[in-house]
Amino acid sequence: MESILGEIKDESKPRLLLHACCAPCSTAVLECLERYFAITVFFYNPNLETEAEYNRRAEECKRLLKEMKLPISCIVTNYAHEEFLQVARGLEKEPERGRRCTACFQLRLEETARFAQKWNAEHSDTPFDYYCTSLSISPLKNAALLNSLGEEIGEHYGIRFLPSDFKKKGRYLRSVELSKQYALYRQDYCGCEFSKAESLRRKQEKESIQ
Repeated sequence: MESILGEIKDESKPRLLLHACCAPCSTAVLECLERYFAITVFFYNPNLETEAEYNRRAEECKRLLKEMKLPISCIVTNYAHEEFLQVARGLEKEPERGRRCTACFQLRLEETARFAQKWNAEHSDTPFDYYCTSLSISPLKNAALLNSLGEEIGEHYGIRFLPSDFKKKGRYLRSVELSKQYALYRQDYCGCEFSKAESLRRKQEKESIQ
């Protein structure tokens, strides 16, 4: 990523479609990228357990952009949890960071790339040059895996993927700081019912030890 950013001239910002998993993860990512790219945020997270949770996280993304005073639009797709359940079928008992998570990453990255491809076909005057995701800012997310998936999917849909490991250079800690500054809604699980159940299990185990 750093080498790509180093090649970009301020007077000619490429257009970037940024998949945002939530507002807290987007904070430091936006802070890092907004000087280099003309960004559009893309909120597609069918893994989220309920429509209420989906809408709450989407609204926080839109609020964050206003609070940060960034000239960035946020595209929010319709809630489609069944799409996640289909790719998770048979993987329900997989541990966090296992094959179910990989399938979820692929689902979200593919929809982002597909949207970029369709947009570029219909808006040749304002095409997206790159797409990427805020997911790699989490210490619990495998950046190498995300980059491998993103590049493969990008090749298929004809959109260049911006590789990243946003957690580096203190950006994860910066995201925590900015989340507190903007009083953002945070959860201690990724969003699906399976990660929520594991989070509750860990809490119960911790409480039983105490």
